Amino acid sequence: MKTPAIPHDSWLRKPAHLAWLADEGMRLLPFARAARVDQGFAALDASGRLPEHARAELIHTARMTHCFALAHIQGIPGHAELVDHGIAALQGALCDAEFGGWFADARCRGDKSAYLHAFVALAASSAAVAGRPAAPTLLAEAIAILETHFWSEEEGALRESLSRDWQREEAYRGANSNMHATEAFLALADATGDEVWLLRGLRIAERLIHGHAASSGQVVVEHFDRQWQALPDYNEANRADPFRPYGSTPGHSFEWARLLLHLETALQHAGLAVPEWLLDDACGLFARASRDAWNADGKPGLVYTLDWASRPVVRARLHWVHAEAIAAAATLLRRTGESVYEDWYRCFWEFSASYFIDLQNGSWHHELDSDNRPASSIWPGKPDLYHAYQAVLLPRLPLAPGLATALAAV
Repeated sequence: MKTPAIPHDSWLRKPAHLAWLADEGMRLLPFARAARVDQGFAALDASGRLPEHARAELIHTARMTHCFALAHIQGIPGHAELVDHGIAALQGALCDAEFGGWFADARCRGDKSAYLHAFVALAASSAAVAGRPAAPTLLAEAIAILETHFWSEEEGALRESLSRDWQREEAYRGANSNMHATEAFLALADATGDEVWLLRGLRIAERLIHGHAASSGQVVVEHFDRQWQALPDYNEANRADPFRPYGSTPGHSFEWARLLLHLETALQHAGLAVPEWLLDDACGLFARASRDAWNADGKPGLVYTLDWASRPVVRARLHWVHAEAIAAAATLLRRTGESVYEDWYRCFWEFSASYFIDLQNGSWHHELDSDNRPASSIWPGKPDLYHAYQAVLLPRLPLAPGLATALAAV
């Protein structure tokens, strides 16, 4: 696999742009540090304050631990203790000491989802690469839970969610949880050196992308029953759900496009067979999502969701969608050297800098309405460091190894 050179005039070659990315990362971190609470990390409001009755949540604790581990790996002081705090929460208040696995928040004793457990594995992998003393134990626990309860060798994918005692399983399969499992599996392969995680990631991608998405015109199909039959009308009555919305989600097409190229390069580095469709499908996903979602309602920005005729459904612009579009454009540019990805990379950054980056109150607005004004119908506040922080890191790094290991090698 020969990777063409990035064009000489690319922003990815410009010292000032690379410095701007680094500066934006440094600006994001202090805002996010305020999310610390006794039992982990909680959601922040739009001004970066903890709301009254804020509580530790698994999604924020895992993602913050991952991001603070990346900061520590880079040599940015003040983050090692935050990583350790996150690990302690994942081994304490958020951990189910009776049945194993993790609770959605420090007060919840409900079902356990593959989506959230994938982020625990990602956080543990990054913390292990960061050399935090308690990380190897957490990593071993995360691997054991994934392999014992979520991974289905028969299906080549993760089960979606199970009851607290692991005895009852939801009659649903989801692309979102398996996408983040693929991300986590790439990190697990780096942290453990075990190639089985790459092969599992490839099996997930083959089912969901080279199977369902490719046969649907390079549109990611999100919702399935337990037999992997598509559910195109799923959540039609709750179209703006933040995790399982109705229709297609272009942001996931961008995210998958990036992950396919990370997987391609990781397989090559491991000396394993590399299917040609990984690159082909990455290009196809990006092309379809950028064509259908950008300016879909006559105004700039990427809409949140589309129906199966590629018409806008939820016209809000979410920051994570644009962060993933940026990362995907950078990844495809690095992989192919084609100018179309340079054009999109600049376009997405220009839009994000103009509308999402909040220089007054900090971080990024998480949601804009259809007129590109700050909104909060889907994502109140600013709880998410993960997407924006990765968007400023990924354009500066190779396609493999993963973020933590690549930063450790710099």
